[in-house]
Amino acid sequence: MLRVRQVKVRVEKKEKLKEEIAHKLNIKIDNIKSIKILKESIDARCKPIIYYVYEVAIDLYNYNNIKRNNDIEDYIEEKYELKVTKKINNPVIVGTGPAGLFAAYMLALNNCNPIIIERGEKIEDRVKSVEEFWKSGKLNINSNVQFGEGGAGTFSDGKLNTLVKDKENRCKKVFEIFIENGAPKDILYVNKPHIGTDLLRNVIISMRNKIISMGGTFRYNTTLTDLIIENNKLKGIVVNNNEEIKTDKLILAIGHSARDTFKMLYDNKLNMTSKPFAIGVRIMHPQDMINKSQYGDNKLLPPASYKLTHKCSNGRGVYSFCMCPGGFVVNASSEENRLVINGMSNHAREEKCANSAIVVTVSSKDFGDDVLSGIEFQRNLESKTYEVGNGNIPVQLYKDFKNNKMSSSFGEFEPVLKGNYKISNLNDIFPKYIKESLIEAIDQFDKKIKGFSRDDAILAAIESRTSSPVRIERDDNFESNIKGIYPIGEGAGYAGGITTSAMDGLKVVEKLLQN
Repeated sequence: MLRVRQVKVRVEKKEKLKEEIAHKLNIKIDNIKSIKILKESIDARCKPIIYYVYEVAIDLYNYNNIKRNNDIEDYIEEKYELKVTKKINNPVIVGTGPAGLFAAYMLALNNCNPIIIERGEKIEDRVKSVEEFWKSGKLNINSNVQFGEGGAGTFSDGKLNTLVKDKENRCKKVFEIFIENGAPKDILYVNKPHIGTDLLRNVIISMRNKIISMGGTFRYNTTLTDLIIENNKLKGIVVNNNEEIKTDKLILAIGHSARDTFKMLYDNKLNMTSKPFAIGVRIMHPQDMINKSQYGDNKLLPPASYKLTHKCSNGRGVYSFCMCPGGFVVNASSEENRLVINGMSNHAREEKCANSAIVVTVSSKDFGDDVLSGIEFQRNLESKTYEVGNGNIPVQLYKDFKNNKMSSSFGEFEPVLKGNYKISNLNDIFPKYIKESLIEAIDQFDKKIKGFSRDDAILAAIESRTSSPVRIERDDNFESNIKGIYPIGEGAGYAGGITTSAMDGLKVVEKLLQN
């Protein structure tokens, strides 16, 4: 087979891929036996002419006179391989986000009978708790948008894009497992793959059932509350403050919002450090406006996304984060009397608004040098947000945010949210340097996307859970200073999003099953 790169097909002639491959190779169409798409991206640099750009693997009936070059070479299929040289029994995994779930999947696949504990509910019950919260404001502090089976990413866009270099093909393995459990097959090749929160829920149920069928055990509504340590080695854990589970292998996949667990780990002298993160707002625009900016008048393409960065005059970085085409801004709170938001899209991305976090970098210079001071910084801002919105998502027009003025109504469009909202003044939430950085960046982003800083763009607050505010230290074998404890994923400070967290889950299994 051959790997062929840079095959361009006009968007309106997508069905002509085979003809374009034949043209690039200077062969007849009927010489092509099969085509496998490896990558698909969109080139809109010369709109209104827009191309799909493909990398493909093809099989031919006749390979005579095929010249190799930078775009044409022999195809060797890339596969993930886990070479098992030892076995472990009944490891305990804390958390069923992507890091914990994929670690459990691979351990169960290799007959290790993992025990998976989750402070929240299984996904079917968790969805009911979250929808009740969005409707009534009644919060389940252990099962919400942040906690529960599937992790925080379950109520997001299900975005899978990552910039991590992956010579071991872990990313491909993660996507293959997703597909085996019901995810769309195109995630293997599209440039910015996503599943969507509606489809992701069923994928998680399928993965859970397969893990159970392979010997895994799930325990929901089960919170890690203490560690049993002797001579700097793990001997067991305490759950729900009253039950001991013996284990000498504990995989910590606790997510970025398990603040009580971070405190417990700190008290047990697990080595941890604070780390920078980012805070800001979600900004909403009409999705049609984003589409027009990115694609012109082309109506054949899926809802458009964007990625923006700016270095402010005060030295701070500002960037878009977790952009959700055709999605919702959602109340993602996990603590009483504190409010935090996130973005979420279904697979079709069919809502009228696009939203994205626009966030400003913060560091220990802003919140102090103590390990847990970043958490308190987040909490203080989330408490202010709750007060400003009277328990609801505070929203404000961008023009009024700039002028420190309460909005009186919306402009040409209305917000698309999950959870109640209240028109408020977001200036009452943020330190001055955050407000100034946001305004400078949003005004600059208008130069890249026309209308980005429009007067009636809608801001919502607060986006404060962009990444973990701590890092749990680990060695090259993924082990902490307390032997037998393996911190992984976004909460431990080693990943950012669904894919890199899942890949981290694979990495720790490799270490545990290889000498």
